[in-house]
Amino acid sequence: MSFLLDTHTLLWFLFNSPELSKKALEKIQSNENVYVSIISLWEIEIKKSIKKLDIDYSCSELVGLCGKENIDLLQVLPKHIDKIKDLPFIHRDPFDRLLIAQAQSENLTIITKDLIIPKYDVKTIW
Repeated sequence: MSFLLDTHTLLWFLFNSPELSKKALEKIQSNENVYVSIISLWEIEIKKSIKKLDIDYSCSELVGLCGKENIDLLQVLPKHIDKIKDLPFIHRDPFDRLLIAQAQSENLTIITKDLIIPKYDVKTIW
């Protein structure tokens, strides 16, 4: 099984947050096919710039931390963007909509606490 980390999941994992569920932690630690989308890094930088997130790591440093944890970077491909047009407008967050499209396109299970994402035709765990 392959997994895509939601943005909060990535941050909670990297920074050992108690918010991360035990099941999520086990899946991330025991699987070789764990991805983070480049879109999550973009979301982090936007949230930092508008003061909704306070972490002292650059995008490059976060990528380095992901590499140390065997979390691979998933680029955004045209087929992911094409998939967005087929998604019902349930979730308003454009970052999450792209994560859903990527997960559907690449047959990934999203590890997320988000309660709206599971309303889509996408596999999730928490």
